[in-house]
Amino acid sequence: MKRLFMLFFASLLLLTSVPAMASANSPTSLVSTARTYMGTPYSYGGTTTSGFDCSGYTQFVFKKQGITIPRDTTKQYAMGTSVKKSDLETGDLVFFNTIGNRVSHVGIYIGSNRFIHASTSKGVMISKVNDPAYWGKRYLGARRVANFNQEKTVAFEEPTVSENAPTYVTRAKIAETLVKELGLEPGNASTTFSDVAANHPQYDAIMTVANAGLFSGNEGKFNPDDSLTRAQLAKVLVEAFELKGSATTSYSDVPADHWANEYINILAYNHIASGYEDGSFGLNDKLTEKQFQKILDRLH
Repeated sequence: MKRLFMLFFASLLLLTSVPAMASANSPTSLVSTARTYMGTPYSYGGTTTSGFDCSGYTQFVFKKQGITIPRDTTKQYAMGTSVKKSDLETGDLVFFNTIGNRVSHVGIYIGSNRFIHASTSKGVMISKVNDPAYWGKRYLGARRVANFNQEKTVAFEEPTVSENAPTYVTRAKIAETLVKELGLEPGNASTTFSDVAANHPQYDAIMTVANAGLFSGNEGKFNPDDSLTRAQLAKVLVEAFELKGSATTSYSDVPADHWANEYINILAYNHIASGYEDGSFGLNDKLTEKQFQKILDRLH
């Protein structure tokens, strides 16, 4: 098992050839942030990761992008620019009438006739705008509250409660985990990184794994705060653990010629990681520590 951990973390820390993640304040970044909270339970009046209601969730996600919107669904519906259903773009707010006489529900459009929202039945989930069984009949309209191709925009000034950002897996955290799992003893630092000062919280762990020969950094840098996407991790897991087999998958966001397609199929075959309820894999979604731990548990 220790040998497997060494292979896994060495390839993870040496990962430099995988495409970079999307930049912040973009439609992709917004969707990635929104997906981070998939499965968070519904809570009437909720505005935190302990539980959201619909408008509390949309306000929370937009705030993570540096965009402030009102807390109330009705106020959100009254702001921004009206958008025709045929002109919907990722990041638009979509509104529904679920109680019979007024706007009462809001979500974030994420493309391909889908929106992500805090539902009363399943918490944060993805549904189809034109779902004939429910949402299609209750659709009221959409509002565009930000242009993600320009500078960050404050769409509405309203005080909000500060929340903790989701915790993503970082290279520094992985180094720390590696030292613990393998029982590595620190030694004299023979490697230095220009972006890791002696007072860095994970300095000892980073130097320990470097001295153990598990990685060499990249152009003199360790990049301790870099995160990984689900696609990147798929490549790392397959190569590190020498996973075999391949399932036939058809994720909506993974073309057959995508560089990560085969890695993702192998993970699916081995029941290590799967896609979302909407049929996508979430290629560019950043991996949280909680998600990472679940994957490690499955590998054990």
